[in-house]
Order: sequence, then structure tokens, then C-alpha cells
Amino acid sequence: ANIPQMTVLGIAGPGDPLANPERMFATFRMLSEQAPDIKLCVSTNGLMLPEYVDELVRHRIDHVTVTINCVDPEVGTKIYPWIFWNHRRIKGRKGVQILIEQQQKGLEMLVDRGILVKVNSVLIPGVNDKHLKEVSRTVKDKGAFLHNVMPLIAEVEHGTFYGVMGQRGPTHAELNTLQDSCAGDMNMMRHCRQCRADAVGLLGEDRGAEFTLDKIESMQIDYRAAMEKRARVRVAIEKMRATKEAAKTPVNIVSLESSAVRRKYRPVSMAVATNGGGIINQHFGHAKEFLIYEASPDGVRFIGHRQAGQYCFGSDTCGESDAVMVETIRTLEGCEAVLCSKIGYEPWRRLEEAGIQPDGEHAMAPIEDAVMAVYQEMIDNGKLDDDVTAGVNASA
Repeated sequence: ANIPQMTVLGIAGPGDPLANPERMFATFRMLSEQAPDIKLCVSTNGLMLPEYVDELVRHRIDHVTVTINCVDPEVGTKIYPWIFWNHRRIKGRKGVQILIEQQQKGLEMLVDRGILVKVNSVLIPGVNDKHLKEVSRTVKDKGAFLHNVMPLIAEVEHGTFYGVMGQRGPTHAELNTLQDSCAGDMNMMRHCRQCRADAVGLLGEDRGAEFTLDKIESMQIDYRAAMEKRARVRVAIEKMRATKEAAKTPVNIVSLESSAVRRKYRPVSMAVATNGGGIINQHFGHAKEFLIYEASPDGVRFIGHRQAGQYCFGSDTCGESDAVMVETIRTLEGCEAVLCSKIGYEPWRRLEEAGIQPDGEHAMAPIEDAVMAVYQEMIDNGKLDDDVTAGVNASA
């Protein structure tokens, strides 16, 4: 009732949901009775998946996410030292082989029964980075509809094995390159926030703290009224989407003398600060994340998102945290422009020094239109002329 935009409810932990199937399916039964309009999903490592596929079908599970980090046991032994299978611990290659076989069998069974399957894979530099393209090809061949390659969270404070052992996570460039290389074989998901299993709300707006167990126990919920409210909100959202779609005008890609020269302008990555709605509507200093887009003569495409530390908490604190600004600039590595609704003088200066052009001229504009407009300005101002000259000379 408090989040009427909600359309999907998933069980992803703690631990693997299929390790506690009785509680998981009991939860789904209650949800189906009280909120039949909500789509249901499960996230699993796939070890127990084949055993419960038919039960998932009976509970009208809309889609399943399976975490598959390898399809080669040799690679898998570097990721999974052991599995717990049939009441005993199985170590090494034998355990990994069982896991891979179960994952692939479960994927095939789900697809055969008409359940959508998304595959998550964690990119671990030096471990499976060269292997994930093969994973992507394999899961596509078996019918998965989407592949989400996520960066390893390797910070020591999270207490993970790789973090404690000093394993680094991938750079933004490494993640983007791998996602691009897999995109030719598979539809890639690029908007994942790697949410906690108890996250609630919209992307980038986790409201889980409002729905702790003790708070939920004290809530009085009218499930019928909540369902009616969700229906009204969905109708309004669809109308808004239709209006935006109808208002879209084709963006005229830069007018150049010839298509041969036109293709020589290189792609440019830009960061965008937004509060949602597909428009540029956030102050640079208030951004906790940036959406990354790539502009080229072929158009604009979404690359992904990057987390950032909030730089400004009001007039009394803006500009005081040099460490946050340094980290933000590091986060924006590879971007040549930042589009936002407003930005202060000091961060503007720091960004320019780092070779990143701040832009506050497109506040409230549709993101893709603004990104292409800035790209056009770069061309008009001769900032990409060297690329055209080099391209023409190379083809002469």
C-alpha cells in the first residue's frame, strides 16, 4: 500500500531460497492469496533448482534468476571450494561439476516450462573474466532471456572471502568492455544496482528501513484497497509512458558532409545526474549515482550506472569533503562530460581540471536528447575534429 508502483516481489535470501523451500513456498502462497496482481520471482544459485522447478510453476513464478559464474569446472574450482549436496560437503572439481550440471539442467527445465530466466554472473578479474563470454553464449543457447554481468564487490569491510584475500574488483572500463563483448551473443542487463535481498522500493531508492519485521507486524493492511491503488497507479504510469513516447522526436544525428566522414567521429561517454523520469533533474552535489551514456553518430545508448558519494548536503556542507570529490572524479573515469540540473563553482572547476566538462544547460531535458545535443556541441566546437582527420587520413 505504501509503494503502489511495486509490480514484482522476489525472494533472494538470506541464503539460497531453495535451501528453505517450505518457508519460501508458504510465503508465495500467502502472496498469491492477498496480492494476486504482484509478479513473483526467485533468485537462486541453482544447486537445488531441478528438484523444485515444477513447484515453481505451480506457484505461478513469473521469472527466476540463476547465478552462474562459470560453465567450466576448472574455472569453477577457483570460485567454489565446496558445495553442500545430499547432506554432505563435496569439495573441488567434483562439487563444481555437480553445481554446473544442476544449474544447466534447471535452466533448461524452466525455459521448457515457459518461465523466464535471467542469469547473473559476477565478474572476478583474473578468475572468470576471460570465461564469461562463454557463459553468456551457453546460457543464451539454453534459452535465458537476459544476462547480468555484475562487478565483484571486493571491499574488505564487506567481509567476503575475496575482499579479505585482497582480490580486486573490476574497473568500470573492464566491466563495460566485457558487457559489450557479450552483447553480441546475448541481451545484457546494465541497470543492476546489486541490491540487498531485503531492498524495497524503486531502483536507487531503497526504502527497506521502513519495512523491518517489527514495523510490518504493527501495520494494518487492507489488501483489496492496496491492490486497487496499485491498479490505478499502473494505469497512470502507462498513460505517462505513452505520452512520453508520442512526444519523442527523432534526434537528427550530426549533419556531416559525407557518411564516410560521419562514421569517423568516435563515441563519447557522458555521466548524467537524474532523480528519474528520464530527464536531467538532479544537482551534481546531490547525486549518489550517475547514469552513464555513450553518444556516437549512430545515436545514444545506455551503458550502466556508477555509485558515487554525495558531495553536498546543504549550503553548510557543500565543498567541504575533498575526499568525496576525489572519489567522484575517480568514479567518472572515462567520461568526458557530466550533465546535471545545477552545479557549484568549486566542483565545476575540479571536474574541468580532471578533463571532464560539466554541463548544466539541459536541466529538465530528456536525457537522450541532451546527451546527443552535447555531443553535437562537441563536434560543432571542433573537439572531435582530430578524430575525423585521423580517420580520413587512415582511409586515404
